[in-house]
Amino acid sequence: MDLTEALQEQVSTSCRRGTSLRIVGGGSKAFYGRAVEGEVLALGEHRGVVAYQPSELVVTVRGGTPLAELEQVLAAEGQMLGFEPPHFCPATVGGAVAAGLSGPRRPFAGAVRDFVLGVRLLTGRGEVLSFGGQVMKNVAGFDLARVLAGSLGTLGVILEVSLKVLPKPPLEVTLRRRLPPQQALGAMAELMGRDLPLSGLAYDEPFLYLRLSGLPEVIEETAADLGAEYLPDNRFWLDLREQRLAFFTAGEESLWRLAWPPAAPNPDLPGRWLLDWGGAQRWLRTTAEPDAIFQAAAQAGGHATWFRGHGPADPVFQPLPPQLFKLHKALKEAFDPKRILNPGRMYEDL
Repeated sequence: MDLTEALQEQVSTSCRRGTSLRIVGGGSKAFYGRAVEGEVLALGEHRGVVAYQPSELVVTVRGGTPLAELEQVLAAEGQMLGFEPPHFCPATVGGAVAAGLSGPRRPFAGAVRDFVLGVRLLTGRGEVLSFGGQVMKNVAGFDLARVLAGSLGTLGVILEVSLKVLPKPPLEVTLRRRLPPQQALGAMAELMGRDLPLSGLAYDEPFLYLRLSGLPEVIEETAADLGAEYLPDNRFWLDLREQRLAFFTAGEESLWRLAWPPAAPNPDLPGRWLLDWGGAQRWLRTTAEPDAIFQAAAQAGGHATWFRGHGPADPVFQPLPPQLFKLHKALKEAFDPKRILNPGRMYEDL
């Protein structure tokens, strides 16, 4: 019995018995979402590159493949994952897709779901299904494959995933400019509206940070025009992605992730802010009540996630409108009718 068959047998047995399974890859995102009780379904050994065509900018890997291992394979060919997923600690490719988290490059290159071309999925019924394909023109089931990004394993176990990859830029540099907090959003909006080779734009008080990517002559000309301070390396973006900046590590307040229109002002909530994605993603360290934060996010036309500091049964994700919740429930019913895969990870009733 190979590893896929063993996983399929474990899921099928749990389905018959109605017992819950807790999906574990590298365990790097175990903190993310509500706590799950159940027997461990371990994917760490289900690993390896299945197919890689550098000339086609497509790679297919098993879900338990270490994210760092895939990045090394791509780097050897001068390529990368455009959505720049965070690791936090040893992470897997399947976990990165299931978590749906993107790094600082997201507004300039795309989100996780934009790079998912196809998925081989083990459902809660114990069935192995395939959606999408290895090339972008094969779009059968494409949208359904993309739905799995950010589903946190509640719809199925990602056995394999095909991802679009990007060439690494010839040059990347980081600039910064000292700026008062009240001017940050305006400056970001102005920069985002210009034709600049941006691949990162963040504000961590008191500095606005810019990452430029592209041909050396274009980067040099753009940097001279912006007149900002050069930093000796690009480490800021790695530390931002991996939440190693002082903003994330200092203090005991809860950490919230908020996403809404980049021009929207910060709501009247207590705490400290860090802006990413040109203002479209905002991190908040606060002691404010969850209901107040969810309400502020809804009023701004976005959503909030209680990222770190919540209890095992606390509400983590933005409450869903009735129609959207109905859609989530229908998807869960279709893929995992017995609710055995990561039950309650996102919402109590899913």
